[in-house]
Amino acid sequence: KNALSSDRIQQLNSIGFIWDSLEHAWNEHFKQLCAFKAKNGHCDVSQNDEQNKCLGQWISYQRTSYKKKTLRSDRIQQLNSIGFIWDSLEHAWNEHFKQLCAFKAKNGHCDVSQNDEQNKCLGQWIKKQRTSYKKKTLRSDRIQQLNSIDLVWDLCDLS
Repeated sequence: KNALSSDRIQQLNSIGFIWDSLEHAWNEHFKQLCAFKAKNGHCDVSQNDEQNKCLGQWISYQRTSYKKKTLRSDRIQQLNSIGFIWDSLEHAWNEHFKQLCAFKAKNGHCDVSQNDEQNKCLGQWIKKQRTSYKKKTLRSDRIQQLNSIDLVWDLCDLS
């Protein structure tokens, strides 16, 4: 009854009619994310980034949908294909751990000073890990990782 004729469909297609606005919006955001990655080398856009606030919010929604298992598998694959970070906090922890491993490989120890301008962030990160360890809030897998590279938990043991 209400079906469009093939001529009408063809006319609408010829002017770029959008049949599924939600799908179109998702694809547009994905294109923006690809452009962001090409420019910045990563996909981790913050919601607090004023220039990319809308994209940051979209990314947050994708992460939430992923955690709730409501994100379609084809979209997960698309995001994975560009190196999308599903858990930015986990990613940040792993990046700091890699930096600490590199520091140890170069210096032979994990004692990074917070006063060392070149490694200030890494020193602060280690302090945070030690504090979490003392409070017993550091995950056991992270303790194992840090133990595997001989991190000294108590600074008194360094002297």
